[in-house]
Amino acid sequence: MLKTTREYIESLRQLKLNLYLLGEKVEDWVNNPIIKPSTNAVAMTYKLAHDPKTEALAVTESMLTGKKVNRFNSLFKSPDDMVSKIKLQRELGQRTACCFQRCVGMDGINATFSATCEIDEKYGTDYHQRFRKWLEYVQEDDLCVAGAMTDVKGHRGVSPSQQEDPDMFVHVVERRDDGVVIRGAKANITGTVNSHEMLLMPTLRMLEEDKDYAVCCAVPTDAEGITHIYGRQSCDTRKLEEGDIDVGNYGFGGHETLSVFENVFVPWERVFMNGEYDFSIMLVERFAAYHRQSYGGCKPGIADVLIGATASMADYNGVRRASHVRDKLGEMIHLSETIHACGLASAHQAWKTKAGNYQSDILLSNICKLNTTRFPYEITRLAEDIAGGILVTTPSEKDFKHPKIGKYVDKYLKGDPAYSTEERYRMLTLIHAMCFGVVAPSYHTESMHGAGSPQAQKIMIERESDMGSKQHLARSIAGIDEREDPLD
Repeated sequence: MLKTTREYIESLRQLKLNLYLLGEKVEDWVNNPIIKPSTNAVAMTYKLAHDPKTEALAVTESMLTGKKVNRFNSLFKSPDDMVSKIKLQRELGQRTACCFQRCVGMDGINATFSATCEIDEKYGTDYHQRFRKWLEYVQEDDLCVAGAMTDVKGHRGVSPSQQEDPDMFVHVVERRDDGVVIRGAKANITGTVNSHEMLLMPTLRMLEEDKDYAVCCAVPTDAEGITHIYGRQSCDTRKLEEGDIDVGNYGFGGHETLSVFENVFVPWERVFMNGEYDFSIMLVERFAAYHRQSYGGCKPGIADVLIGATASMADYNGVRRASHVRDKLGEMIHLSETIHACGLASAHQAWKTKAGNYQSDILLSNICKLNTTRFPYEITRLAEDIAGGILVTTPSEKDFKHPKIGKYVDKYLKGDPAYSTEERYRMLTLIHAMCFGVVAPSYHTESMHGAGSPQAQKIMIERESDMGSKQHLARSIAGIDEREDPLD
């Protein structure tokens, strides 16, 4: 069943989340003005599934049941399927200009599907069948899944089992006849408040002494023992003010939480890894590749909005035809499309796993993400350059609409007379929101740290490159190894 937007919103009301925001427990998160824009962004993923113009992108056939399912709950059946994923993500980035929060779950689903198959092959376990049943449930009810990989990590210089406080990584504290009990916390987790389920995965390579930390499982977001603490966002309390201009992106946003697991019980049918430490890095690297590829969709989509806003500001400022402005806009487009091209390339180079779903090319996925840690910073810098210093000194909407001083703001903040001050005002606040994070996660900061910081990609790029083959090519051309004879 494909939920409508209204059905999705109503399903959130049925949850009993233990959620805190700004030091207070939140009872009605669906209507909370700080949270609601992020819910709207997820709702857009449901809307596109019912829109004839986007249905082919947002809906696909389940590899498990053959039924129609939302792509965010699907397994990738082919390279073309992964291309559709990237195109859908770009469409959603264009529609929301923010994080729409479901990519981590989708990428985690695919990584866990293939990893559990290979765990079972080695150890004779039944994790893959458990996962298939859970995923069929998710698909049938069209649930929203939040992927949760990042542990809080504590002392980064020691392994999970060597931490002074064992709860710095989520771990199994008790194994019972009917399931396991877990404790710890996951940080920077996207979209939890708008999700029905959380898919927990290990966060790094594990050793034998870390086996209690090698756990992958699914839990309802409102399971007993889970506390979600909503992350602060730059300028987030603007959403509590009257009016819609100062927020910039009034309708949409994203969010992350610190999610704490205090002796949470997980039945065996929801446990997909339980101590198989030697497979933790496979799951991490496959998920990371999927998710680093995802940035080739969402970030160019968001950039499309930012580039459009920047070009509009050039119009409002009367400098759109200036050669240096056109040069900067061209550079913004070049950087964004380069990210998109990497995302598409990694999809086209996807390979089939033993489980039957497709894995994005790991090398190209990491290159896509490494570009994403750099290019959005330059894109936002150019946006701020063209917008001008007024971007960070604009008076408030209350001043603009004030019965006495509003006339001054309206008169002196006007640019090209062909456009109203309000048009210029609204575009400034949109650029401010996208560059400074009121539609968290911030476009450039999340581009840096989401799916792993730059060093993680550099490690994978070096590891996935066949350096021996490259050296052989050089030795052959140089005559150190036997040269290839073109006439032979």
